Parts: sequence; C-alpha cells; structure tokens
Amino acid sequence: MIPRYARPEASQIWDPQTRFKIMFEIEAHAADKMAQLGVIPKEAAETIWAKGRDAVFDVERIDAIEREVKHDVIAFLTHVTEIVGPEARFLHQGMTSSDVNDTALAVQLCRATDLLMEDVDMVLAALKKRAFEHKLTPTVGRSHGIHAEPTTFGLKLAGHYAEFQRAKERLAMAKFEIATCAISGAVGTFANVAPEVEAYVAEKMGLAVEPVSTQVIPRDRHAAYFAALGVVASSIERLATEIRHLQRTEVLEVEEFFDVGQKGSSAMPHKRNPILTENLTGLARLIRSAVVPAMENVTLWHERDISHSSVERGIAPDTTIHLDFALRRLAGVVDRLLVYPENMLKNLDRLGGLVHSQRVLLALTQAGVAREVAYSAVQRNAMRVWRGEGTFMEFLVADPDVTLSQAELSELFDLGYHFKAVDTVFARVFGQEAMAKAAE
Repeated sequence: MIPRYARPEASQIWDPQTRFKIMFEIEAHAADKMAQLGVIPKEAAETIWAKGRDAVFDVERIDAIEREVKHDVIAFLTHVTEIVGPEARFLHQGMTSSDVNDTALAVQLCRATDLLMEDVDMVLAALKKRAFEHKLTPTVGRSHGIHAEPTTFGLKLAGHYAEFQRAKERLAMAKFEIATCAISGAVGTFANVAPEVEAYVAEKMGLAVEPVSTQVIPRDRHAAYFAALGVVASSIERLATEIRHLQRTEVLEVEEFFDVGQKGSSAMPHKRNPILTENLTGLARLIRSAVVPAMENVTLWHERDISHSSVERGIAPDTTIHLDFALRRLAGVVDRLLVYPENMLKNLDRLGGLVHSQRVLLALTQAGVAREVAYSAVQRNAMRVWRGEGTFMEFLVADPDVTLSQAELSELFDLGYHFKAVDTVFARVFGQEAMAKAAE
C-alpha cells in the first residue's frame, strides 16, 4: 500500500488491530456455539467474551511471539491467552489457522467492497450530473482518433455512466463470491469441529457457509474478486484516457480543474497538466497487476498449502485501498471538469463538413445513384478537403456525379439530425424517471 494513494477509511480495514479484532470475534463466536453443543463449558465462552470483547491487542507483542513460534495464528492465540486467562484453552477447538485467516480475510474484503460501492456511487452521481448538463452539447465523435460523425458530450458521459453501473454490479457479485466462511477443521472434514459451528460463525460474521472447504476457501473465489476489481480499474482508465486526450492543447475540449496556486511544471510556468487523470491511468495499471497473481493462487497443493498467503497479504490491502482512492479521485475529476463547448464546435467544423459524408452517401443512394459511384464521388471530394483545397460543400455542388441540389445538400449538413435519438439513449441509461425529473 502506498500511503500517498490511501484514504484512512480504506486503510483502517487492513490495520492489524482491525484484523485481530475480527479474528477474535471468529474465535469467540465459535466458542459460543461449541458451548451450546456442550463441547466447552458455557462459562468459558462467557469469560472469553467478557475479557476479550473490548481488548486492545498488542500488535508488537503478537509480532514478538510470531518471531519465536513462526506461526501467525498461534502467536495471536498466545496473546489472547495473556488477555483472557486459562479459559482461552477452549478457543480454537478443532479449528485450523486457515479457518480463522480465510474467514477474517472474507470479512475484510466484504468491508472493503462496501466502501468501493460507495465510491462508485459518487462516480455515478458526478457522471449523471455532467451528462445531463451536456446532453445536447455537440462534439465530434472520433474513430481511430480521427473525426467520424457528430455526437454530444452528454452521450460520451452516458456511456461511461452505463459502464460504471456495470462496475457496481460487478462489485456486488465480487462481494457475493468472496463472502464465505470456513470453519471445517483440518483438511475440511469437520472431524473435530461440528458443521453447526461454521454455520453459526458465518451468520454472526455476515457471511455464507463455504459448501466445501479443503481446509482453505477455494481460491477461484478470490481470483474472480480481483478480476472484477481489475475490470473496474480499466473502466477508470478508459474515462481518464478520454479526458487526457480531450485536454491536449490542440484539442482542449475539456480540462481538469486547475486550482488557484496550483503549479503545472517545475520548469515551464505556463503548463496545466492532466496530472489527476494520468495518476488514475497509473493506478489502474497497479490495480490490474493483482489479477494474474490471484489467478495463479487458484492452484494449491492437495487440500492446502500457503503459497497464496504471501500474495494475498500484499494484493488484498493494496488493490482495495488503491481502487478506493482512484474512484474517489475520479469522482472529483468528473465533478469539477472544465468543459469548453466553443472548442468542441470549432473542432467539429475543422474539416469543413466532412463529418456529414455518410449522410451525403446515403442520400445519393436513395436518389438512385449506385453505391460504389456514390461512395467514390463523396470520397473524391472529401480527399480534396483533406488536402486543404477548399470546402466540402463547394466540391459536392460542382461534382456532376453528385445529383443533389445545394439546398438538398445543405439539409444534410444539419447537426441536429445526429441528436434525434439522444433522449432514447438517455432513457435507456438513466431511466424515464430521471428524464422526467431533468425536464422539470
């Protein structure tokens, strides 16, 4: 985790104190159920809760014990014994370290995902606001980076809104995948711990029961989880890259907000750099770097090994913390984005009407001209415009293969024609209720 790209709310989930608190709750809930089943004394379970419920765990003490015993869960349980006393011997009956670690990780990932979904909601709110603001702001659509046909800036943003709606659904599914509990004992047979204990702990920790745990929760779940986070990161990068392209000096259709007192370059005082979206591009790459290791973690030896453990100790906090930061930053970028409609129109007109070439082509075919003849005529005149020889309209009017009058051609150059389905798309994306509210 890089502190520069970490919010306290996200970092706290992965704080050792938080983790030890979760581990204690797992152990204590298991003790409660074991007491109900008559496996351990009821008084012991009560004492465990009474002395450990509000305990502040000594992280340095646990680390010191681990350096001696070379086992993280044993170190934790040893420290709990120091807090609880003799009754702590009834903890961890029939359980394995994976039962505790895997279940604790599931809780942490669920909490992190809840935060990520809140972040996505902020991105969605910003995109929706700006999309309606620019629903009919004309801009040029680009194909292969080249001027294609007119669109609106609102439609661009609506596309990103729909993508982040899918991102939220992916995160919800990712949470569903990861939210399982395993308290099944050595090699997952429940030989020394009853399935009822697992079910009880799962309920108390807000998790589902893992149907079959081979001592570890199957890592296909974690692979799917980090893959989902990687896709969300790619959605962030797609929007960030669009903004970066549109902020280039030669384009300047949008721009990141430039605060009073902000400096763009240490050498060139005139610079206003897209530093936030560049940062988001980099963070997206960092987040996606967790996907392949998570996939490789699926293959473990037999019923359990710990080759996945060191990987997850790194990627779980890093990926969730950095994605949380990136989503919050993106929401701010969109909300404060400077939009320049005049520059959009200027760029739209740079090629003197070439963006209407398809309408001319279609009109010619509908007027009886063979498609190949029509295509050649339109392309021939368009290439002259590319070479800077004049305007599209004057060339079309003068071309004998173009059998349309100037008045008919002028009608084909109408920007509004391209926006007739904007409301249809917006209704699909935002819903009829949002459309009605926006119209008020």
